[in-house]
Amino acid sequence: MFEINLFYSAMSIYERNKVNLLTKSKPQEKRSRGKKIIFGAAGIVSAIFLSAPPAFAQELMPSEVNSMLLTSLWLLVAGCLVFLMQAGFAFVEAGLTRAKNLGNIMAKNLADMSVGALAFWAVGWGFAFGTDKGSLIGGDAFFLSGMPEFFTGGEVDVLSTPTFFFFQVVFAATAVTIASGAMAERTKFSAYLIFAAVMSGFIYPVAVHSFWHGDGILSDLKIGDARFSDFAGSTIVHSAGGWAALMGAIFLGPRLGKFDSKGKPRALPGHNIGFAVIGVFILWFGWFGFNAGSELAMDDWVAHCIMTTLLAASSGVVGAGSTIWLKTGKLDVGMAANGALAGLVSITAGTGAMNFLGAVISGLIGGVIVVYSIIWIEKKGIDDPVGAISVHGICGVWGTLAVGLFARHDDAFLGRENAGLFYGGGLEQLLVQFLGALIIAVWVLGASGILFKLMKSTVGLRVSEEEERIGLDIAEHGSPGIAPEPKFLVE
Repeated sequence: MFEINLFYSAMSIYERNKVNLLTKSKPQEKRSRGKKIIFGAAGIVSAIFLSAPPAFAQELMPSEVNSMLLTSLWLLVAGCLVFLMQAGFAFVEAGLTRAKNLGNIMAKNLADMSVGALAFWAVGWGFAFGTDKGSLIGGDAFFLSGMPEFFTGGEVDVLSTPTFFFFQVVFAATAVTIASGAMAERTKFSAYLIFAAVMSGFIYPVAVHSFWHGDGILSDLKIGDARFSDFAGSTIVHSAGGWAALMGAIFLGPRLGKFDSKGKPRALPGHNIGFAVIGVFILWFGWFGFNAGSELAMDDWVAHCIMTTLLAASSGVVGAGSTIWLKTGKLDVGMAANGALAGLVSITAGTGAMNFLGAVISGLIGGVIVVYSIIWIEKKGIDDPVGAISVHGICGVWGTLAVGLFARHDDAFLGRENAGLFYGGGLEQLLVQFLGALIIAVWVLGASGILFKLMKSTVGLRVSEEEERIGLDIAEHGSPGIAPEPKFLVE
């Protein structure tokens, strides 16, 4: 039975790490990696409303039960913040593309969440967190079958399936929607639906299983004393989405008019920079749940993760804004906005491991990287309307590597303090971070490349030239995203 397998998997992690999941972490103490891997080893707020609470809860002290419920409430709130990020992605993508494709942008983002949630529920969860098969993939619990309301172990281990699933499914939707921007303005809607289902139901879950399941190939990846760590998903979520975006952009080809006859890129300005900036602020807000929620406990480190997230995003704006200003003599607002996202992606892996100075440096470098990456990718003939490949793929790798440079605290995955190179941790941490990022890149590039090739040769990926010229709102959805006043009302 799946519940038995998951129970003993969780317990084995517990025994290896000697975790007390009800003990709050302190900055000077090492936090258990088991707490992260178990993902939500605290009760859920819905227990409040149960007429007959589980027997184990009755055996605990009231303060312990309250602590469990508070943690559960925080995880649910954090999941809601991550859910809100879908609105942020929609605004960013809509603002940086042309008005004739506004409705299509919104339709794709609706699909990312709805189709993605259903696919993750049907099969993605099982591939990610089902019983391990050869350290590569989960093999059961499809449609959440066999899942009890609660898992309990010993005296304190509690895992709520609804809380765990909700927190994970909004991460899956994020990984999918990253690719949407790079594929904007020329993708068949039907093809995109297939991509969203396969990405959230298979490609992304396999990446999750590799590390966050606890028995995957990255879970115990070690070089010397250095263990791979990706606290909230610079690689597992963002680079995975970025590599899928790269394959989508390559197989689709550039938008009409993006490059002249000599291959020189031309600007195709988005229709509303205000939308884009609003979207960035929504994403920034949601990212506090993304990063701090990954602490999976309401403890002292939640505020720490919020602070590192804030500082990295702020320095990302400064890094990108200063770089483009120095290069062009003007502050490009869209590039500065992408700098915020670059800073956020850059801190996602190390939000629990870095001190505040490390977060600032990571975000600042991420902001600089994203400018040069966007320019370089465009020069290579790849059309990415919103810079998703650079923001998420390239900066996701940088954020993962940054752990190897600036990790100061044990984030429960690292297993040691001062793991970063600049704190005496040696090169091993940097090398293991690189290896982990490379493994995920190879998997997603290969799997998504096969998917796009199959779709291109069967259902087709791209709309016709005529449809692209008139805009996907009309061609794919039958009405404009921004409609003029009807003639009968103005005549």
